[in-house]
Amino acid sequence: MSHRTPRLATRALILADDRLLLVNAYRGGISDLWCAPGGGAVVGQSLHDNLKREIWEETGLTVAVGAPCLVNEFHDPKRGFHQVDLYFRCEVVGGQISELWRDPEGVVTERRFFSREELRGIRFKPDSLPDAAWGSGESLYDPLELIMR
Repeated sequence: MSHRTPRLATRALILADDRLLLVNAYRGGISDLWCAPGGGAVVGQSLHDNLKREIWEETGLTVAVGAPCLVNEFHDPKRGFHQVDLYFRCEVVGGQISELWRDPEGVVTERRFFSREELRGIRFKPDSLPDAAWGSGESLYDPLELIMR
């Protein structure tokens, strides 16, 4: 197993009408696993600017980035991969979800708002997502877990 520096990513928790925005971020829709929109941090770009860019690429939405609310880690020990996701509360300030939107990188294949009840019927990660989105507002930490597809 190789030991590399963990990859850093930013993700957004966006609630609208008490529904959480999630994306299916697998080329060709090969997985039914949903996650919050966002992606890898770019060297020299602030975490807020990184998140705004990622959200626009994946959803076509413009957001205002708020406070951090969750730190999540996951890894694949066989590949030596380790990622730390920093989640921020965000608010939509422009745009709307459209089936016509295409992620320029072709990673996100679907984007959709889910109610807390609807989350019970889908696979999503991390497990702490509902608590972070609808919780008390305190920051959470979701410890290291294995990557799953």
